[in-house]
Amino acid sequence: MADSTTQQRPLTGWDKPDLDLSNAQWQSSSRGLGDVQIAFVEGFIAMRNSGRPQSPSLIFTPAEWGAFVSGAREGEFDLT
Repeated sequence: MADSTTQQRPLTGWDKPDLDLSNAQWQSSSRGLGDVQIAFVEGFIAMRNSGRPQSPSLIFTPAEWGAFVSGAREGEFDLT
């Protein structure tokens, strides 16, 4: 089991900045459903699990976010 004090190392090939999310304005879905929150920070989109806000956030470029949202709207991630 990992020690909770262990520092996380950056991912190899990670091309996104280390954003300061401490003052991010997190938003939930308009319906308030689910555990996902997003914040727009320094031209990037951060996404986190609202049930575990201390966990690492995913960081998307605007193009990546657009592709993700389009895929979700088209059912790409639906269970079949």
